[in-house]
Amino acid sequence: MSTEQEQRTPGGIVHTYQRYDPVNFPSPTAPPPDMVSPLMEHVLQFGDGDEFTEEQLANAIRLDASQIAGLGPSLNAIRQMLLERKRKILETYETKHVKKLAANEFRDAAQKVSPPAKLDKAYQRAVKQEQLADLEALYFQANDDTSRFARELVIVVGLLGEKYQVDELASKYEFTGREKMDVPKALEVKEELETIDKLLKQLEDAKKTAQLAIIDMEDLEKFAEPGDMEKLSALQQQIEDYIKEQAEKQGLEGDGKGKYRLTPKALRLFQSKVLTKIFGDLQASRTGRHPDAVAGEGAVESPKTKPYEFGDSVAQMDIPASMTNALLRSGPGLPVRMTPDDIVIHRTRVNPKAATCVLLDMSGSMRYDSQYVNVKRMGLALEGLIRSEYPGDFLQFVEMYTFAKPRHVSEVAGLMPKPVTIFSPVVRLKADMSNPDVSEVRIPSHFTNIQHALQTARRYLAAQDTPNRQVVLITDGLPTAHFEGSTLFMLYPPDPRTEEATMREALLCAREGITINIFLLSNWNQSEEDVRFAYRIAESTKGRVVFTAGRDLDRYVIWDYIKRRKQIVS
Repeated sequence: MSTEQEQRTPGGIVHTYQRYDPVNFPSPTAPPPDMVSPLMEHVLQFGDGDEFTEEQLANAIRLDASQIAGLGPSLNAIRQMLLERKRKILETYETKHVKKLAANEFRDAAQKVSPPAKLDKAYQRAVKQEQLADLEALYFQANDDTSRFARELVIVVGLLGEKYQVDELASKYEFTGREKMDVPKALEVKEELETIDKLLKQLEDAKKTAQLAIIDMEDLEKFAEPGDMEKLSALQQQIEDYIKEQAEKQGLEGDGKGKYRLTPKALRLFQSKVLTKIFGDLQASRTGRHPDAVAGEGAVESPKTKPYEFGDSVAQMDIPASMTNALLRSGPGLPVRMTPDDIVIHRTRVNPKAATCVLLDMSGSMRYDSQYVNVKRMGLALEGLIRSEYPGDFLQFVEMYTFAKPRHVSEVAGLMPKPVTIFSPVVRLKADMSNPDVSEVRIPSHFTNIQHALQTARRYLAAQDTPNRQVVLITDGLPTAHFEGSTLFMLYPPDPRTEEATMREALLCAREGITINIFLLSNWNQSEEDVRFAYRIAESTKGRVVFTAGRDLDRYVIWDYIKRRKQIVS
């Protein structure tokens, strides 16, 4: 290629350098596949997301196969070849003869068996009813693998199994041919037809998702031409390279050994997707999704203006409007003299700071209906909102179970409900946590200690230089654990002693100006006492109670955060 020609085609050079094939790869204008959300949902569900294999990554991806040139035609050609092979088999053979043959072989072998007297009646019934499981049970009842009965029974069981498969073949497929088959041939045909059906299903799925890895290449190689297999393998390699490239762009870091892990970049991308979903129904609104800030002495100028008043800072003066007023008043000519009446000042806005502690209930009851997944998704969405829209705000997560532990946002996705280790209907336990011989590891962790969680949140919020402080408590019911000094009490069913200790902590929050907002998740054993207790805590701190089934918890918390913030600053 000449130098002049190279200058006219820089795109081709770039594509080659980046290993990008504009013919076989998806268009650059097409939206990239979402690799982060499926993996993050996996982490939220199972909590084990340190590493993902290439197979897990491929199974999570949904590509638009129509944008990969050559994939559709290649799969269609192989599919037609398999359908033709299946058609020829069905048009060649018939199954009436082999069904009768398999039945006769089973009956003949069964009649030659002489079972022990104590097993004879059960044996004859099993043979008559053709019960494979009953015959296998008789083998173990014989209690002698080397006996003649046991050896003969193995043969009978095998022949009945073959009869089952022949009957299944005849009922599953519609044969129209005339060529007879013996039993081994029928089993061979059955295996071939089932392999073809499996490959057809894999090809159909691959055509929808471009997941060529789901195709059993070894089985396909028995039917496809070598040229088709080479082309399909080349397409598979291109798709794998594309997936790896997109994985790196979306924050999935590979170790070079086929393993990937989620990075902070992937977490931020997932948060943005959740927020986009939450606010998606507002995208057409001109006013935007955010509440108005407070007008006052701030640093952010507003399009709105007002006449100058004594004490206003001239740093916010609308110079074009002020000069226009002066020219209109004094008329043409120089110099232009400006008076205070001519000056127009931009209104400014103050963006106040808010501090929030989110208490995430990870007690044993949160495992029902996977409520813990919704709680964690909410936490990540809330952190993404604050980081992107209110970067000056403070947010701290606290994991709540028998104890309360502060958690960084990077730990939230991996939190899991604590396993229930005590199944007694009445539990009355206590432990002196000041005793060096008592370890948290040995304490049942599935209780709900709202008191300790509020205490932990109050300690964090007390250090924040803002009067706008709140606790977002997400739970499904009453507290079942509390501290009295260094003594931990674990009481189930919920005890008034625990409720009183929790209320005392809520009143301490109220005294320090901390609002408690409760998001009460519904569960199978929620009672009127749960609702009444939630109201008592919220009322004591001028907060509120929100009822939710869990699926839309992220939406409720995000909107409530914005509303609460608006109420605080107004």
